[in-house]
Amino acid sequence: MVHITEDLIRRRAEHNECEIFSLEEVSLHQQDIERIEHIERWCRDLKILYLQNNLIPRIENVGRLKKLEYLNLALNNIQVIENLQGCENLQKLDLTVNFVGRVSSAESLKANVHLRQLFLVGNPCSSFQGYREYVVAALPQLKSLDGTEVTRSERIAANQGLDQLRRRVLEQEDQYLSKNALKTEEEEVNKKRAEEAGSGAPDPEEEQEQASQLDEERREREFWHTPCPFTPESRLEAHRHQEAQKKAKEKGNEKKVKPPRTLITADGRVLNVNEPKLDFALTEDDNSNRIVLDLAVYRHMDTSLMDVDVQPTYVKVAVKGKIFQLVLPAEVKPDKSTAQRSQTTGHLLLLMPRAEGEIKVTKDDRRRRCGSSDGKKRERSIPEKLEVDASGTVDIANIVTRHRTFQGPLEASGWNASVDAPLDEEPSEGFVDDPDVPPLI
Repeated sequence: MVHITEDLIRRRAEHNECEIFSLEEVSLHQQDIERIEHIERWCRDLKILYLQNNLIPRIENVGRLKKLEYLNLALNNIQVIENLQGCENLQKLDLTVNFVGRVSSAESLKANVHLRQLFLVGNPCSSFQGYREYVVAALPQLKSLDGTEVTRSERIAANQGLDQLRRRVLEQEDQYLSKNALKTEEEEVNKKRAEEAGSGAPDPEEEQEQASQLDEERREREFWHTPCPFTPESRLEAHRHQEAQKKAKEKGNEKKVKPPRTLITADGRVLNVNEPKLDFALTEDDNSNRIVLDLAVYRHMDTSLMDVDVQPTYVKVAVKGKIFQLVLPAEVKPDKSTAQRSQTTGHLLLLMPRAEGEIKVTKDDRRRRCGSSDGKKRERSIPEKLEVDASGTVDIANIVTRHRTFQGPLEASGWNASVDAPLDEEPSEGFVDDPDVPPLI
């Protein structure tokens, strides 16, 4: 059952900036609504109300719409014309193809003095003998009935025999109501019998035979080809059957929800994932000391549909919700990484500099190290032993002896003269002491 909600009315009021209190027109047709509610409290200024092709059984909760001019209730389950006296400005009422059999209820529209057009075509009362003359005489303000203009001569002729016409129409109305009551009782009895017959436990063989014969297609064919009276109950039952079939079909066609893919295991291990199934190339640029990822993204895909996340040890790219994740061969700098998109091929290029302190050993360095004895030992992982004189203490400050060629002005800045070269050291051969040359410092 569909209810009239504030959200539903606001969606239908887009042309009024979703404001419902000042709304003058609203269309709620084909919404499977089964009751008129809340409209007279939320939309007091309403002038036009479309409610056709729903499942509304009664006219209610519209009496406070003083400004209402047009009410469309065609293709519903209405049986009685009522509760419209408060609609003072009502000018047009459409009740086409409903179940109005009590034609005398049309006299309640006398209070609607501005009513000019009335549509009752397709209702049971429209088949009554003298129906048009009776309605024209009962509602003198009408200008048109069922799309046909009411002439002055027609109204005069209808008013002359109004008493006799009323008796004849009311007799047909009583006959219709009694027949309709009998049909309703028969339908209820048949339903009870069918329920009782279905509640009994059949034999296993009969149950298997019925299950094999009464398949889904046959049941559908039997439902739609079985004669039934055209009543509000049968129309509602057909609607319920269609809704059940629709839900069953949607339930059968709905896809199973896949569990989210695991990107990082419980022990913290990052997995390689390629859900969009894209080609890629991962290279290491030794000259620029960076890692380059070339991802073959679809050429005409909008860049807004992609999301890039670079981490120190892996990179993750979301392409239309599908995850591409790749573990990197070395640690990179996420804040220095850049992403570029090719305007010709559409490929996504990620440039990720290596983190500081990352040492990349080239082939030349490896050959140079392997050529020496020390390099061979390191390659073979042979531990080296250091000889330390344990007889005395080690002077850490004088492990490396300084050597200078001559005494300079730095001697006065606190250098240890005992460690340095002697002060009487002769200058080198060819030294010329030129007094014109300024000191070094």
